[in-house]
Amino acid sequence: MLSTLTMEIHNHVAEITLQSPPANALSSHILKDLSAELDKVEQDASVKAILLKGEGRFFSAGADIKEFTTLQGADDYKSLSSKGQKLFQRIEHFHVPVIASIHGAALGGGLELAMACHIRYAAEDAKLGLPEINLGIIPGFAGTQRLPRYVGAAKAYEMILTGVPITGQEAAASGLVNKSFSAEEVHGEASKLAAAIAEKSGPTIHHVMNLVPLTHNPQFEEGNRAEAEAFGDVFGKEDAKEGIQAFIEKRKPDFKH
Repeated sequence: MLSTLTMEIHNHVAEITLQSPPANALSSHILKDLSAELDKVEQDASVKAILLKGEGRFFSAGADIKEFTTLQGADDYKSLSSKGQKLFQRIEHFHVPVIASIHGAALGGGLELAMACHIRYAAEDAKLGLPEINLGIIPGFAGTQRLPRYVGAAKAYEMILTGVPITGQEAAASGLVNKSFSAEEVHGEASKLAAAIAEKSGPTIHHVMNLVPLTHNPQFEEGNRAEAEAFGDVFGKEDAKEGIQAFIEKRKPDFKH
């Protein structure tokens, strides 16, 4: 299969662009390609920062829902969730900062990817959210664990239980992203930030990247495991099958609870 992303390295910054039109949906293939690019960065001591962005209309509009229909039992879904969590945990603990430049939308798995990054810049009109509940499912790539860390429990409950996204401007106000800019400015501003970080001493960057995660809640791993279990369980329900089919058919789901 063709690669779903590209990477270019200039002036100590690795720019990774998701290229899986039309939505840059996070299929297992794109996650595998992203992992491979991270392998390359780990072997290149010159890289001091990563800029992650999407090509086309979106950063990433979610997971690949159609791929869900190819999976069979709860163990398959639990495995998919665990693999995504493992990759995003790797990003969060990477030795150089990963900066997400968000335009268009970061929804579902797309927002979960962005939340694993260390710094997020978003277009003011971008849509950010976890809409899985509208499909009769739940976030599976640590969305239930990371979102409260940034916006607080009350706002996380609201976003996850309604599935309603917020704008980039609202995300900046709530702490979900660092700053918001016009759609025309966001990539340029994210690039400037990456360049500014890349001017710093490599060893000092690496120490900072090791130290900040020590402040994280030690129950995070336990929460991830519980989310993966629940992700597998929910796909055994009829509502999940109905929700996914309704999404594919572009209609409102008829949940039976």
